[in-house]
Amino acid sequence: MLSLGYDVGSSSIKAAIIEIETGKLLANQFYPKEEMKIDSPKPGWAEQNPETWWDYIKILTKEILKENRIDGAAIESIGISYQMHGLVLVDNNKNVIRPSIIWCDSRAVDIGNKAFKKIGNEKCLKNMLNSPGNFTASKLRWVKENEPAKFKKIYKFMLPGDFIAMKLTGEITTTYSGLSEGIFWDFKKRKISKDVLDYFEFDEKIFPDAKPTFEVHGRLTKQAASELGLKEGTAVSYRAGDQPNNAFSLNVLNPGEIAATAGTSGVVYGIIDKASYDSKSRVNPFIHVNYTDKQERLGVLLCVNGTGILNSWLRKNIGINFSYDEMNSIAENINIGSDGVSVLPFGNGAERIFQDKIIGCQVLDLDFNRHSKAHLIRAAQEGIAFSLKYGIDIMAEMGLDIKIIRAGKANMFLSPVFSKTLANITGASIELFNTDGAQGAARGAAVGAGYYKSFKDAFGSLNKVNEILPEKKELKQSTDAYERWLGKLNSFLK
Repeated sequence: MLSLGYDVGSSSIKAAIIEIETGKLLANQFYPKEEMKIDSPKPGWAEQNPETWWDYIKILTKEILKENRIDGAAIESIGISYQMHGLVLVDNNKNVIRPSIIWCDSRAVDIGNKAFKKIGNEKCLKNMLNSPGNFTASKLRWVKENEPAKFKKIYKFMLPGDFIAMKLTGEITTTYSGLSEGIFWDFKKRKISKDVLDYFEFDEKIFPDAKPTFEVHGRLTKQAASELGLKEGTAVSYRAGDQPNNAFSLNVLNPGEIAATAGTSGVVYGIIDKASYDSKSRVNPFIHVNYTDKQERLGVLLCVNGTGILNSWLRKNIGINFSYDEMNSIAENINIGSDGVSVLPFGNGAERIFQDKIIGCQVLDLDFNRHSKAHLIRAAQEGIAFSLKYGIDIMAEMGLDIKIIRAGKANMFLSPVFSKTLANITGASIELFNTDGAQGAARGAAVGAGYYKSFKDAFGSLNKVNEILPEKKELKQSTDAYERWLGKLNSFLK
């Protein structure tokens, strides 16, 4: 028996197939081979066509089955991981009304800030644990205010993963975790927030029915099965946002455990066992995948939008025909602190850690006579690590004591400079695993369909492949470099 997982990102769609009995990874591919386009009709906007995600899933599924000689009829369960905080709108024929407003879009910042004040800061934080900010609820209100004709056509709004589940099963549902990530969930009353509904003037009928993360959400339709090369009736039995799912893929389920990613955006995600919040809403608690009424599990999410996207931008735009491996290698040849160059990597929209301010990417103290492209690459990778340290310090204010960070061996964690810098300035050891979001979704689907009876069974084959420890001989240099970078950042935040 096999389980299939999809990870629907803003850069690519990934798929993984595991053997349920052994947990062995049989196939892992992604599509397209170049990053997906993000449309930006106006400054601060970021949109993608949801139908493109579905088209790519169809291509990818057929490729992964064919190239790995896997019979689609052997797939027994399907799981979905997806880019969080996006907005997808469909009419009563399940047709997309407008492009998806995705996670890094900044257009609704002012709407969320106004809602925070009008609903009441204290009420928002105590009940929703967050400011409405630039999350899905505020994006939906933006459509109501700015595109009223399109808003009137809405049958249901969805998160990106809900849309893919609809294409697979024909059913429109969401999850409790998804409602919390959109800032629709009242944690005290454990239902959709009446305060949010009343203030934003949303009719609850446009909300999808909510289900637990691990459950059969629907079954593959005849049409979807034909388009994918799978069998009709296959259980779609897991759905989670990319960061809760990344934590799940690393077996991060209990209080004090920490997961991290550094792809397009950089995230640190820590588990707590009771409702808590940051007074400035710079980091955000959401329902974690294993949350129940009897066992509260919340994930505190620190997100920095501008991380790996900076590394990608440099590779494409500064005239260096290098691979990422080559970039990582030449960065190692430069001294810690990049000989004085500092990069603030915040060029991907409003940053939550700055209370949704947009400060842009800044390259500081670049000397044309001393510095090379290698200095710029190292400074960028250090700046990405520094930005995560800045957020981790905010999480510490909520009581999270970060001693171990678990991550997949991928993206920025393939860079020795980034990984060593992060370990040195946080004092945490970094444990790397050969897993990713698609594998996590495949394991989650097997749990949701009942093939794994416990989380322990699901992760019996998960093995640590590397560990990066803080290096005492580098601590002062790394700390000094961070303090210098922090001083530059604080000057921009004044």
